[in-house]
Amino acid sequence: MIKMVVTDIDGTIYSPQIGITDEVKKCIQNLVDKGIHFAIATGRSFESTKCVANEIGVKCPLICYQGGLINTYEGETIEVKYLDEIPAREIVNELRTRNIHMNTYIDDVLYVEDDNDIIKEYVGDKNVHYFKIDSFDELDFTRLNKILVIDHNTELIENLIKELQAKYPQLYIVKSQPIFCEIANKKATKGNAIKFLAEKYGFTENEVLAIGDQNNDIEMVVTAGVGVAMGNGTEDIKAKADYITDTVLNNGFVKAIDKFVWGKENV
Repeated sequence: MIKMVVTDIDGTIYSPQIGITDEVKKCIQNLVDKGIHFAIATGRSFESTKCVANEIGVKCPLICYQGGLINTYEGETIEVKYLDEIPAREIVNELRTRNIHMNTYIDDVLYVEDDNDIIKEYVGDKNVHYFKIDSFDELDFTRLNKILVIDHNTELIENLIKELQAKYPQLYIVKSQPIFCEIANKKATKGNAIKFLAEKYGFTENEVLAIGDQNNDIEMVVTAGVGVAMGNGTEDIKAKADYITDTVLNNGFVKAIDKFVWGKENV
């Protein structure tokens, strides 16, 4: 029996083309009304994630920064895992020399060195504010939520992820979108966040359904008793999932809930 549903946002319940559909909103509200625990798990900041919860109309735990920050809807911190300062500084200094764009998040505030088209495009649909600073060197990296590397050269991102994973095995480095490389605390994963919330609420991971579309969702899809990949997901997550649902444009989230939570056939 499913006692908790955990969902990713981008590419799972939200797409730039259609936003969050009424069908998805009604499905989530029905879960909550029927007593099923619900949580959002994303690489986004708390500010951005709460805007999504507001749009859906639910007050639920918000797993942010891949699992680096778990807050209540009201903003109370339940769990936090910061990125280690020394390797973070090393990575920032190295990527600066390559002129690769970076976002840094400290205590849920976004800072950039370059106020360019990349950051403007990034914040455009995410309901988040940012601050331009002269140098990351002036920031306190002891409370660093994550570093997000953004480049529209997807091959560069793929190669960078492999390079950094090999050089910094003590960190969690993953692709969350084809143009995003996420760098976080080793334990800041959506899978660990599911384990934490399941224990907090008094049930096992086997009673959790998790659904996502990108490689940063693999941890939670593998951890949950029912792991669902979106039809528009990467081949990596599809290979690890228990079930592949329809795409985000075709309300794949709703179809997965109908099948595994409500037991409806032919969905």
